[in-house]
Amino acid sequence: MTSAERARIAAEEARIRQCLCNAVADPAWLLELAPRDLDVTLRLLRRARVLGRVAWRLRERGMITAFAHPVPDILNSALIAAEARARVGLWELDRVAWALANEAPAPLVVLKGCAYLLCGTPNAAGRLFSDLDLLVPRDRLEFVESALLRKGWQAASLEAYDVKYYREWAHELPAMTHPEREVEVDLHHNIVMPTGRLKPPADLLLSRTRAVPGTPFSVLDPIDMTLHAMTHLFNGGEMDSGFRELLDIADLLAHFSAQDAGFWSAFWPRAEALGLVRPAFYGLRYANRCLGAPIPLEVLAASAAAAPPLPIRSLMDEIVPRALFPSHPDRSRLGQRVARSLIYARSHWVRMPPLMLASHFVHKVTARYLRRGEVDKPEAA
Repeated sequence: MTSAERARIAAEEARIRQCLCNAVADPAWLLELAPRDLDVTLRLLRRARVLGRVAWRLRERGMITAFAHPVPDILNSALIAAEARARVGLWELDRVAWALANEAPAPLVVLKGCAYLLCGTPNAAGRLFSDLDLLVPRDRLEFVESALLRKGWQAASLEAYDVKYYREWAHELPAMTHPEREVEVDLHHNIVMPTGRLKPPADLLLSRTRAVPGTPFSVLDPIDMTLHAMTHLFNGGEMDSGFRELLDIADLLAHFSAQDAGFWSAFWPRAEALGLVRPAFYGLRYANRCLGAPIPLEVLAASAAAAPPLPIRSLMDEIVPRALFPSHPDRSRLGQRVARSLIYARSHWVRMPPLMLASHFVHKVTARYLRRGEVDKPEAA
């Protein structure tokens, strides 16, 4: 690749990032775009899973009808989809509450998307929900699972190895769905795998949860909710929704710090108490660098103690923005695929010790090879 081609690709990546940042910061900016640029930007927003968010804010300002056809239809369609998914999420919560109503009580802490919806945080508006995540004390996990199974939820059909993976190593049980609604319900006993390097005490998380009035559910403390968003993004490995998750982090930091004057002074000590300083460092760094989230200088200075060595930090500064932002909808990017592969590999490295990771890798590769062999096997005459 010539230097001119590299410069062109870099310029295109920078333009895509700027378009997305402009659109989420001030959706009215979309009105200034030429039709071709508007088309690409709307497709980028959809690919980043934030089109509903932008449409919601345009509707709040009465601006959807200011666009020429067919843009209002596109925006209203995104709103309808987001509102439908929000109803589905709330209804699934209602059904879980019904299923457990006559059972012995167990703390049920709602995580991630549905927690944002229950709390009314800014990032819930126009958000697409995919599943329902609940945090349950480990000693009550099987009880809640059994209660849901008795009420009609069904566990995913898994191979013996995957059952062992979830039951012995993971921080959650195999997903369950109800056949009438097909919404995935994930029961967690922690926010990270117990086999990993991060080991936040679940009882410490549960000790500061906040009840949601009028429901049997609770949510994490605001700082813990923000730290969970950071940990999920930078330890989860999946970057298809990375831009939206970074927006979640920026929104939560702005929202909770505006509500509570003591948020920032308590933020870093809480990250240290939970042992989540590395994902907190990355969350603060890239929310500030990529989205311009205002972080107090003293918090950034405190987080520097959790920074990785310079070579790793430099590599992350190179690959994280490439992995987070979606690529041009008409052209794939090798650099992004490589960056996301590296992030995915890193997530496994921090979640499993080396021998377990090697064994897991060998099993998955072997299983994939055997499945491919079964598919390719000619049928008997």
